[in-house]
Parts: sequence; C-alpha cells; structure tokens
Amino acid sequence: MGDRVISIMADAESVAREALSLWCRHATESVAARGAFRVLLSGGSTPRRLFQLLAEDSTMEQLPWESTHLFWGDERAVPSDHQDSNYRMTREALLNNISPPPGQVQRLEGERANLDAAAHDYQSAVAHSFGVAEDMPPPAFDLVFLGMGTDAHTASLFPNTQALNETDKWFVANEVPQLGTRRLTATYRLLNAARAVVFLVAGSDKAAPLSRVLAPTGDIVTAPSRGISPFGSLTWVIDRAAAAGIPTDCSLRISNHAG
Repeated sequence: MGDRVISIMADAESVAREALSLWCRHATESVAARGAFRVLLSGGSTPRRLFQLLAEDSTMEQLPWESTHLFWGDERAVPSDHQDSNYRMTREALLNNISPPPGQVQRLEGERANLDAAAHDYQSAVAHSFGVAEDMPPPAFDLVFLGMGTDAHTASLFPNTQALNETDKWFVANEVPQLGTRRLTATYRLLNAARAVVFLVAGSDKAAPLSRVLAPTGDIVTAPSRGISPFGSLTWVIDRAAAAGIPTDCSLRISNHAG
C-alpha cells in the first residue's frame, strides 16, 4: 500500500496547480517505466482549472501527449455535447488544445439508450488499452483523479446506491434516485487498483463531508468516498476552507502548504 497524505493548499487555484504538478510527475515517471501514461479523469470545477493549466503552451510542450491515454471515471446520461457532460467540459478546457493520437481518448457514452451495455463496452475498451483480459482483475491506472460531493459521493458512487456493492465489474450503470437519473461510473474494484489516486477538494461546503470521510469510523453507504483505498498512493489535495473538516484523530499524514 502506498503513501496516504493530505496536502493543504491556500485556495482552489493552488489546488489545481498542485494537481498539475502531480500530473506532470506521474506522466514522466509512467512513460519512463512503462512507455505509457494512463489517466482516469473526473468532472467538476476544480478539474476544469487543472485542464486549463494543462492546455497552456508552456505546460503542453513538456508533456508526453503521444504516450498519454485518457479515460473517464464517470459520466452523466447525456450526449457528449450537452452542457452537463464531463467529456464536453474536458474537451473545451483541454482536448481542443492538444493532439493525442487517435484512439487514446476514450469517452464514456452517456447518451446510449442501454447504459449497461455502455458500461460493459467501456470495460472492454479499458482492457484493450492495457492489453489485458476484461474478465481478469482490473489493470492499474497510473493516475486517477476524483472529486467529492457535499454528500460525500465520488465519481458517480452516490450514497445508498447499488454500485457501492459491485465487486466484479469495473464500470456499471448506477441508478441515483436522489437525482432522478442514472449515471455511468467506475467501481471501487477499478478505482482501488490504481497506482495513484488524487482527490481534488475545494470549498467550505466540503468541510463537513470531508470530516465524515476521514473519520476513523464510518461507512461507505452514507459516505462513499470512504471506499477509496487504492493499492497505490492516495493524496487528498484540498484548500484551506475544506481543511477545516479534517478530524483531529485523522490517520493520514498532513502536509500544510497553505502558509
């Protein structure tokens, strides 16, 4: 099991810039070690700023985009051009400015009528990219980015939903009654196989859920982010406002960069 650390930054901009630093480091190390860099992306406002930073000329030119493979950890049941699409947000903030080789950007197809089939096909696409069988244990993404909602959900693993109990599949369609919708999401089985997982969390409204997630005791049914315990490293990059929720008996190492 890898390192477990909380990096406290001053604000949301500092969170995004720390995420950029982690992206650059893992990209370099992954390509050197394995010849490729495979990333599982998340949606949300903080990743949007990260993607904008990645698209800046000075950063873009330093990164091995020709060896980078991009996937998504969840998607809403909307077309790829819909304003709520995680893919659309990434395309506008990042993909329109870079040129990864064809086939190395693979989106979750949230617009499909049969979301169960879409989840199955995405598992097949991930397996093909890694060169593994889809009926075997999941491969290890080099880097997984996650966010956390005010209800302590992550990806589209929401409180009291069926996907929390999935122990076999890598991706599933998840019924989310509290939102009146279904979503596509990676499961704990895939997320926890990662070499590195990075949570990006900012805002005072995240302090209370963070407290529940990092508390010594609790459950995934009401705080799904508690279920993220990867084989590799786990890093929480949070701002000062969210850090108000860190329990005094938190077991993770804390690195304070907020000044």
